[in-house]
Amino acid sequence: MALTRRQREIYDFVREFIEARGYSPSLEEIGERFGLSSVATVHKHVQHLVEKGWLRKGWNRSRSVEPVAQASSGSLELPLLGVVAAGAPIESVAVEERISVPREMVGRAETFVLRVRGDSMIDEHIQDGDHVVVERRHEARNGETVVARIRGSETTLKKFYRRGAKVVLEPANQALRPIEVPAAEVEIEGVVRGLLRTY
Repeated sequence: MALTRRQREIYDFVREFIEARGYSPSLEEIGERFGLSSVATVHKHVQHLVEKGWLRKGWNRSRSVEPVAQASSGSLELPLLGVVAAGAPIESVAVEERISVPREMVGRAETFVLRVRGDSMIDEHIQDGDHVVVERRHEARNGETVVARIRGSETTLKKFYRRGAKVVLEPANQALRPIEVPAAEVEIEGVVRGLLRTY
């Protein structure tokens, strides 16, 4: 997707800053470079670059804006951020690798990849060892497959259903029981957009 002149300037600055220093510039440093006193304005430019697939933001980390490597016209290199349980909730594990993903699986919001551990989603054809492409969203519709954080630390991959003041995280495996918790204890980390499997 085409960039405006200012977006191109900010993209180039971020890339050169990382090459020179080994870490990402803060929003304040980007603003200072371009004479933008409002951090909100800088954030808007950065968000447009994320939506257009030129920058990505790290998962739960500050100073983590960086260029997305363009693997080819048909794919993007996205961060493989860890492992998510398709079974009992486990703590997510950050591994920070990169994986090539077809461009049509990449959402408008920040998109990342997680490796699946467990067999609770096998009836949705999501198997242990697969990779799911996840669009960062904090809201989900009933029936969507989500990465959900439970009680602030455990993450799991399940079908999402809101039932009044409770959330039901339903497996796609008849041998397993749904997880039912108060809605206040569940945070949606993202919604699954695609599946990658290596044979």
